[in-house]
Amino acid sequence: MAWTTACPDWGDRLVRGDSIIPPPIFPDQAEQALAIFKELRVTDLPGKPTFGECSEQWVFDFVAAIFGAYDEESGKQLIREFYLLISKKNTKSTIAAGIMLTAVILCWREEEEHLILAPTKEVADNSFKPAAGMIRADEELAALFHIQDHIRTITHRVSRASLKVVAADTDTVSGKKSGRILIDEHWLFGSRKDAEAMFMEATGGQISRDEGWVIYLTTQSDEPPAGVFLEKLRYFRDVRDGVIVDPKSLGVLYEFPPAMVKSKAYLDPANYYIANPNLGRSVSAEWLSDQLVKNRRLTDGSFNVFIAKHLNVEIGMNLRTDRWAGVDFWEASALVPGLTLQDLLEMCEVVDVGIDGGGLDDLLGLAVLGRQKGSRNWIVWTHAWAHPSVFERRQEIAPALRDFEKEGDLTVVEQIGDDVADVANIVAEIERAGLLDKVGADPAGIGGVLDALAEAKVPEDKVIGISQGWKLSGAIKTTERRLAAAGGRKVDENGIRVDGTLMHGGQRLMAWAVGNARIVPVGNAVNITKQASGTGKIDPLMAIFDAVSLMALNPPAQGPSVYESRGIRFL
Repeated sequence: MAWTTACPDWGDRLVRGDSIIPPPIFPDQAEQALAIFKELRVTDLPGKPTFGECSEQWVFDFVAAIFGAYDEESGKQLIREFYLLISKKNTKSTIAAGIMLTAVILCWREEEEHLILAPTKEVADNSFKPAAGMIRADEELAALFHIQDHIRTITHRVSRASLKVVAADTDTVSGKKSGRILIDEHWLFGSRKDAEAMFMEATGGQISRDEGWVIYLTTQSDEPPAGVFLEKLRYFRDVRDGVIVDPKSLGVLYEFPPAMVKSKAYLDPANYYIANPNLGRSVSAEWLSDQLVKNRRLTDGSFNVFIAKHLNVEIGMNLRTDRWAGVDFWEASALVPGLTLQDLLEMCEVVDVGIDGGGLDDLLGLAVLGRQKGSRNWIVWTHAWAHPSVFERRQEIAPALRDFEKEGDLTVVEQIGDDVADVANIVAEIERAGLLDKVGADPAGIGGVLDALAEAKVPEDKVIGISQGWKLSGAIKTTERRLAAAGGRKVDENGIRVDGTLMHGGQRLMAWAVGNARIVPVGNAVNITKQASGTGKIDPLMAIFDAVSLMALNPPAQGPSVYESRGIRFL
């Protein structure tokens, strides 16, 4: 059979209020499952209505797509993975309980285990309690199933098929041979460095069960997506958009189209329904409007968390009251998407380099800052290096670092010294191109950098020690002003921007580092320190400040160096 799970016009469909879920491949199988699902009672609602009485059509469409993908003749499940991204309070966990209980009732394999995998005990209870409640509210089901609350297990008395709810923070998933699996609150697994191995262990039984499937349920993350959550989110978006052709995967994502996100149309109460298909039932439009007004006044990041959870708007940066002012303009300055080092060298007339970090639990950050030919604009490209020890010492950021490694913006080195050798080779390349003005680095960690640069034949008099602490205040403020200029639209006769902007390529590594920056006032100056930033790394951003300290001196495009003496100089 030929079928597709792509929905390239999903944005238009959501705006019109149309379904984004494809019809079932086998309607008879879907109807059989729906007949059971619709009779299950939702016990936490007044009057204990059935799903058939209290659900919107999208719920039935989703259930039909899952069970209607089973080919009874061959015994194969044709769509094996499902992904539902939906805003908070759209009865996600209750629906999960109903789907899994329906699967147990329909299961023909004796002693088959069905698994709900939750990141925490609290989330596990959110799925188990509704399932147990559905059984206790129906005399026939109560006679058919045995409930064991203490181990969160429900067992069919005849087939011995079971539904077990496992909390990843307290229970083990080793040795599971589950045929049908539901993973709840997938976003919470994004910060777990062992999540991928855990999923492989939990889904290992699928290899011998052609009728098996996996469902991922989630809201948006309350911080920039990372790890397994980011990986699945990207994959199912591409499947939905038709970029990846995978008819065995179905992504149902209730999120705003990019144009509406850019215009902030999600703030209009008339558009709440796009990310809340249960609006008017389990979600109150009035409550959303009231909370939106209250949270918009907050500057500690709560507003971003609110729109991520209740409107499914992905958080791009970590915004707080003590954030660096440049954060507010960073995303708008991504005016050269996909920028490479070679692109920068071709576009610029002079280049300064900043280097920062490099400890065993730090990143080594490199910033290449160029002045665009024919304009006052600056363009920056960055890269970072990490030693494997960072992933052990800073396990909470390990998934994000692995993402940056996959994207090509972070290099993991096995040997100490390989990182500074890479940096030196890049600087030497810029020197050979005839574009290098100076190299600025934190004097505290300049020893190994000096040796590597000397070995790469970078002139010694081009290496400058950049004083840190409050003395970087000028570079920090200069960077802020340059980023803020991104809103201008001044161009010359050749179409080149001449508004004094600091432009970059939109690297997620830098968005993360910039979002980690915390301001510490020092008299009339401002300071950004690694101590204030906590576990989040800011080394690539500090490297940019080092480079800005040099570029702010307006180095000439050609001619001899403005510095006459050799050796390390301090600014």
